[in-house]
Amino acid sequence: MSDDVVPTGQRSSAVATGRPRVLVIGGKLEHVRKARELGLDVVHAQFPDEYDRGHWPYVDQALLLDYGDTDRLLPLVRALHEAYPFQAAVSLFELGLLPTARINEALGLGGESVATVELLLDKWRMRRHLAAKGISPVASAVGRSAQNVREFVSAHGLPIIVKPIRESGSLGVFCIRDRADVDVVAERFRSLDDGHWAAKDLSCADSFDEFLMEEFLDGPEISVETLTFDGRHVVVAVTDKECVGPGFVEIGHSQPSGCSAETLHEVTRLVTDFLDAVGLRNGPGHTEVKLTSRGPRIVESHNRIGGDRINELAEIAYGVDMERYALGARFGVVEPLTTSPEPRGGAAVRFLTPEPGQVVEVTGVDAVRADPAFVDLQLEVEPGGEVRPLTWNEDKVGHVIARGATATEAIAHGRRLAAAIHVRTETVA
Repeated sequence: MSDDVVPTGQRSSAVATGRPRVLVIGGKLEHVRKARELGLDVVHAQFPDEYDRGHWPYVDQALLLDYGDTDRLLPLVRALHEAYPFQAAVSLFELGLLPTARINEALGLGGESVATVELLLDKWRMRRHLAAKGISPVASAVGRSAQNVREFVSAHGLPIIVKPIRESGSLGVFCIRDRADVDVVAERFRSLDDGHWAAKDLSCADSFDEFLMEEFLDGPEISVETLTFDGRHVVVAVTDKECVGPGFVEIGHSQPSGCSAETLHEVTRLVTDFLDAVGLRNGPGHTEVKLTSRGPRIVESHNRIGGDRINELAEIAYGVDMERYALGARFGVVEPLTTSPEPRGGAAVRFLTPEPGQVVEVTGVDAVRADPAFVDLQLEVEPGGEVRPLTWNEDKVGHVIARGATATEAIAHGRRLAAAIHVRTETVA
């Protein structure tokens, strides 16, 4: 057996147990736990430093490696599949989407096509594809220099957005509102390629060689959470977002959406047309939309569940665990949704973004946990730790999830609880 393949004491094959067998690529501990709870045998591909004893009760074999290296991953998966066949590969994590599609295609296991996943990961390819189909027109181009930005501004005016072609989580997103900022932004984008990223931080090693330029889309941003069953798209929830700063980092989400019924109908039509256009046939979708003065426009989309605790919000507000559907739908262990669920109440998440610096003191945690509106708290810093400036999603240091009778009430509770947690920092000399 390869050094990359770790038995966990659960080495039952699908033949021996009679249970369906799934390969889960990347993601969180709760993903393999839920797969096991659905009655599936589990093979798990994961970065070595993200796999520990907590995984052992749920995993039959673990492949511990950089699973983004498909040339190394695929032979190991193929060997395991020959010995202990699995029926599908699944990933609920951005970096695992393309390896999953390639494995399913190579082994003839179905699932989303490599072409569809590539289309969703590559924002420039997606823009060209939508333009060809006349869906959600947005002026865009690829650039490599400040001169390319100046040419785009001359053609389309200001403001504009500059961002990586294949990244997510608000990484490297810049808004240029003044011609004087063109050189500054171009230099800041180039400076992102400073070699400090880990393999699991980036979708690809050359993410900062070139950038996507887009016309600025005015208006609030929402996201549409969907599950697709054999080409039939069901909207589970629409998430309202609060974004801040020049990089539009998301600091709050809530469900159900406060948009009008007319707007939601228009957005639903746009997103289902979009999902048809990119060829999504099964599984989850997370599609970001701007409600512009010219109507809704697609920002980007992913064939996965939204991050930033969106699945938890859907569970509270709608009673739907989208992760269970993503893991189990292909095995027939969950019943497909036939219509969009009705909301049961409101849910909101508020992210913790204290002042940058070294953490001196953290207070308020116990009071927040005792609050009737409290659902969940995660805090990733403690005294002696560091709070980084807020430039992308990974700079947030935690979150609070709250519930309420309505989304408005949940938002108010979330803000109140987040404000009750005091992370005091001091500037590091």
